[in-house]
Amino acid sequence: MNALLPDPRPIDTLVVPPELDGRRGTNRARNGIAQIAATNDLDAIRAWLARFVDTKTTFDSYRKEAERLLLWSVLRLGKPLSSLTHEDLLLYQHFLVDPQPAAQWTASGGRKHPRSDPRWRPFYGPLSPGSQRQAMVILNVMFAWLVQAGYLAGNPLSLSRQRAHRTKPRITRYLSPELWLEVKTFIQAMPTGTEREREHHARVRWLFTLLYLGGLRITEVGENTMGRFFCRCDANGQDRWWLEVFGKGGKERLLPATAEMMTELAVYRRERGLPALPSQAEDTPLVLPIGQSLKPLTRAALHRIVKEVFSGAANALRARGETHTARADQLEQASAHWLRHSAGSHMADRQVDLRLVRDNLGHASLTTTSQYLHVDDDRRHRETDEKHRIDW
Repeated sequence: MNALLPDPRPIDTLVVPPELDGRRGTNRARNGIAQIAATNDLDAIRAWLARFVDTKTTFDSYRKEAERLLLWSVLRLGKPLSSLTHEDLLLYQHFLVDPQPAAQWTASGGRKHPRSDPRWRPFYGPLSPGSQRQAMVILNVMFAWLVQAGYLAGNPLSLSRQRAHRTKPRITRYLSPELWLEVKTFIQAMPTGTEREREHHARVRWLFTLLYLGGLRITEVGENTMGRFFCRCDANGQDRWWLEVFGKGGKERLLPATAEMMTELAVYRRERGLPALPSQAEDTPLVLPIGQSLKPLTRAALHRIVKEVFSGAANALRARGETHTARADQLEQASAHWLRHSAGSHMADRQVDLRLVRDNLGHASLTTTSQYLHVDDDRRHRETDEKHRIDW
């Protein structure tokens, strides 16, 4: 703890020692023309906050997060805010989980004292996961603006550089609708002469349905069960099926199980001698091995199935002549994750709201499972059902 500033103070009256005020911060922009007059970190933060004075709620929220970081940087690290690195910000995220020592950082009893009160502290207790994420989002906005204003050389949260030429992001690892049709056509033509071939054909069709309609990661296919499908009535009394997915990092999300997906699930289950619809908490894996085993397939086994299909579709393309070689080579490179990218791209192409695409793919994950479906969830289900189809 820096001796010159033994206790955190509001930035309204804060005076930062010259050696920590950021005039010589290691992340200060050295070239180009600054767009703000600030020469130290505190004035730069105030310039950023001045943009929000007309919206009290936003101003208070943004000031709170900027204030906390500045105080932490100066008091805990003994560094100017304009010298913070990406690694420092990772430490700060851990600090937000439980600011210590509590007597210096947390208001006694979690009470909110006036900013002029000596008992004022920047925290009222540990931050929830949602509050931690919100804090970092706001700080990212601040850092990005300070870079744009010519005050900082780079954003330690995003690692982007000042005035770098930004090309429009392009997702290249996905299947165009035309290539996706080639894959579906190949799957439909797979042999079904023997019992094993029929079972394999049904499994492949169901696996590709999950990866495309659900946008699932390959690990999510292997780690979730059919018992995670459930049905609820929406606000209009219509039954809607959902798939609750444990995803990356152990996070949860609700995935719309469209009418098409549920039809394919019923077909696959009947092929395996199971009832058309799963029961609650049923532990049957989403995709099963050939034969009587009910053990989940490994990630490697699922990848192998997908790669074999892409390879077979590529060979079928090459057999049609040299004009198809480039497209066949692209298919040869495809993996299960390409189907996830394809799902997102095709949903966007069909004007599914990008916020709904984000939620479907789990880019914004659920922290708790709702006991009922909200109107927004109903809309997400309806739009996904109407606009995102596999059309076997």
